Order: sequence, then C-alpha cells, then structure tokens
Amino acid sequence: MTQLGETREPGRLRRFIAYPLTLMVIGAAMVIGALVIVSIGINLFDIGRNSPLGALRGLAAGLAPVLAYAVFGRWVERGPNREFATPGAARELGLGLLLGFVLMVGSAGLVALLGGFRIEGVLGLGNFWTMLGVALYSGPFEETLFRAVILRQLERVVGTFWALAATAAFFGFAHLANPNATFFAGFAIMMEAGILLGAAYLLTRRLWLAIGVHSAWNFTQGWLLSIPVSGTGPSPGLLVTSRTGPEWLTGGDFGLEASVVTLVVATLAGLAMLRRAWQRGEFVAPRWQRNQTKL
Repeated sequence: MTQLGETREPGRLRRFIAYPLTLMVIGAAMVIGALVIVSIGINLFDIGRNSPLGALRGLAAGLAPVLAYAVFGRWVERGPNREFATPGAARELGLGLLLGFVLMVGSAGLVALLGGFRIEGVLGLGNFWTMLGVALYSGPFEETLFRAVILRQLERVVGTFWALAATAAFFGFAHLANPNATFFAGFAIMMEAGILLGAAYLLTRRLWLAIGVHSAWNFTQGWLLSIPVSGTGPSPGLLVTSRTGPEWLTGGDFGLEASVVTLVVATLAGLAMLRRAWQRGEFVAPRWQRNQTKL
C-alpha cells in the first residue's frame, strides 16, 4: 500500500506508451484512422463534391482528425490540449488565412511580372464548393498530423531543429505521391510549406495559425487563381488564368507550389517566423543535451 501523499510510479506499459515516439505512432494512427473511417462513411452517400453538401463533407473530414486528437490527448497522452486552445484562436486563424492568401497572391503576382502567369477573364463560381471542402479538410487534418503529432513528439526527443527538418522532409516526400509530382516539387513543398507551417506552429505552439495558412493557401490557389493544387489537375475557379513559360517559373502541371518564385517567397516567410520563434525561446534542445544539463 502507498502512504497518503505518495504518488505511484507508472507501470512498465504506461512508461512505454508515454514515450514520445510511441505516442507519435499511436497519435498518427488515431488521426489517420479517424479520417479514413469518416471518409468511408461519407462515401456511402451520393454527395456531389461541388455543392454545399460537398463542402460540409470536407468539414466533416477535417473535424474527425481534430476530435481524434482530442481523444488521444485526453486518454492516451493524458495532457492538456494546448494545440487547440481557444484563447486567441480567432485572431491566429484570421492572421493565418490572411497570410496564406497574401503569400499565394504575391507569388502569382511575381510570376506574372516575369511573364509566366496571366488573368484571361472571370469564370464565376466555378469549383467554389469543391475547393472550400478541400480547404476545410486539408488544413485541420495535415496540420494535426504533421505538426501536433509528429513534430511535437519528435521535438521531445531530437529537439526543435531536427524535428522541424524531419517533418518538413516527410511533408515534401508525402507529396511525391500526388499526380504530376516531380522531385523538385517535393523539395519545394519541403522548403516552402514544411518550414512555413512548422514555423507557424512553433511560433504560437497552437495550430490555428498553421491551419489558417494551409487552408487559405490551397483555397486561393485552387479557386481564386484556378491553379492546380499540388498536382491535382486543372482547377476551374473564379478567374480564368493561364501559365506559360519554363516549369521552374510556372511550376508546370504540379501548380505554382513548384515554382522557384513561390519557393523563395514562402521559405523566406517561414524563416522569418522561425527567427521570431527562436527569439521568443520556443526552440527545445535534444533530449540528450537536456539530460546533460541536469548532471
């Protein structure tokens, strides 16, 4: 029996589960599993993607991983859910949406100045509901998986720098499975999105800013500018646009994300946020260095 005021040492199984890399695997499985289950359920119904119900379909697919992460935090990791803390959420989400829009429009504008992008006219509503659904799904799901689960748990072992590098590389590698992907496209995603979105999380230690950037980036590119999002094919959105010139400038069939211009613009923005996170003391040393300081 334990005396009053004493705390019991966690058992071997609990210590194994509580190890960061174990938590990373369990958390990733729960987040992905929730998305798969909800997607299977949604696909049982004949819902047109480019309709208001299609957008709700995307919202459901985006909320499922977030709810799974809340269950993971409460019952598996047994810690506070800081990543979705509500104080300041509206401000950070709004700033993220604005930043994602500005970065994509700014990149397109620079490509246009170099002769690689033109606005031919206005189409109308186009694939509005489809791209809204994509934005409502992609931001919450991918940021929960890559930043809240993988980056955060890796950081506890290898430190912020190596965790960011690993998740950025993994994020770029994952996009190589997309249609029309090239090795340069994967490298561009690694640099511009892996660093930018990782920095958005590290700066706030919440996901609202990163989700806003991610969702607005996809929606602006796919609907407003009618550019393929990560190689997913033609995207008839609000504007009728054309891209002509070398692939290093236009991004080719993968879309503007594979343009050197976008690579430079978004990476610089990410590095600026990383510098701010460093100044605010948000970087964590690797576990072996932290242990040495305790000796």
